[in-house]
Amino acid sequence: MTSHYDDLETRSPDAREAALAAELPVALNRAKTAPALARLLREVDPAGVTDRAALARLPVIRKAELFEAQKKAPPFGGYTTRRAAEFDHVFQSPGPIYEPGRREGDWWRLGRFMHASGVGRGDIVQNCFGYHLTPAGMMFDSAARAVDAAVLPAGTGQTDLQVRAAVDIGTTCYAGTPDFLKVILDRADGMGERLGFTRAVVSGGALFPSLRQDYADRGIVTRQCYATADLGLIAYETEALDGMVVDEGVIVEIVRPGTGDPVPEGEVGEVLVTTLNPDYPLLRFATGDLSATISGTSPCGRTNMRIKGWMGRADQTTKIKGMFVRPEQVAALVARHPEIARARVIAERDGEMDVMTVQLESTADGPDAYAASVADTLKLKGRVQIVPPGSLPNDGKVIEDRRHYD
Repeated sequence: MTSHYDDLETRSPDAREAALAAELPVALNRAKTAPALARLLREVDPAGVTDRAALARLPVIRKAELFEAQKKAPPFGGYTTRRAAEFDHVFQSPGPIYEPGRREGDWWRLGRFMHASGVGRGDIVQNCFGYHLTPAGMMFDSAARAVDAAVLPAGTGQTDLQVRAAVDIGTTCYAGTPDFLKVILDRADGMGERLGFTRAVVSGGALFPSLRQDYADRGIVTRQCYATADLGLIAYETEALDGMVVDEGVIVEIVRPGTGDPVPEGEVGEVLVTTLNPDYPLLRFATGDLSATISGTSPCGRTNMRIKGWMGRADQTTKIKGMFVRPEQVAALVARHPEIARARVIAERDGEMDVMTVQLESTADGPDAYAASVADTLKLKGRVQIVPPGSLPNDGKVIEDRRHYD
């Protein structure tokens, strides 16, 4: 079993919440020095935000808002507490979206994941994440250095050279997307070479069970993490392989898509992340990803909350009868009627026509009372069905498109 990275990982829940109570006001005061966050938090007294319930009352920041802010005030839209020239790196991700980076310490905090994956001194990491424009290469480079591992900055592509370098240098750990490792391994087989990888740390794509097993059959232990360019490490697998443990440098909430309202434990919802990074203190940042919490404590001994990992996208905006229906509208419909627990909009085809059905979890007698609310909030008329509480699937979907386009 891998030793723990630090004492933060094994804190009691009370100790973690006490630390949060001390850290949140400091983080909010620091955030208020960023122009965009100062405007967002104008009416917020940081001294009163000392727990998760108070945090849940703050506004949500969405990627679209960040993108628009960056167009008006490049490169970071006023969301950083430093000027661009005070960072060590400025990255450009597709969009384009610009992200800052620093060499100081393990700025993206992925060293914790690397350690949990059994990577450390004596390892040479073949880092196959890109170093050009986007930050993933530097994120994993920083993580390797945090655990005293050496790095081959391999980047993407050039499979023959990747194999040659792996053989000549004796790299022991692969870092990159889950599927590119198979490309390298298959090419090595074709070249008659045997590689020395015993570990793989992956992100940026789905690690399918069959692929994990294929690597295991080759003697490679594979672990994945959930991280983004904006937030750094969010959660990571451990040797227990029982979901993903949330990083100690962020606060994760699972909320109903289209809202900032936390869902009950175990229910699928959108992942919101608050990072305590003093340079880039994003608050309740909506990742657009779906996940759910896992009850209990991991057998690996780490005591922070766990999530199930990536379970789909929360942005389910769908065009029906030529009109966009958004998760925010479905949330507004539920908010109008306290007796409605959950709602689901279903788009189907009847011949050549779009048909919308709105399913409502309620104990109400009939659907007629909700027809006007549906038309008003969704801007479309549709069939309303009352379904028993708890009967809608726990998959995070509030809009389901059943139409086929092939």
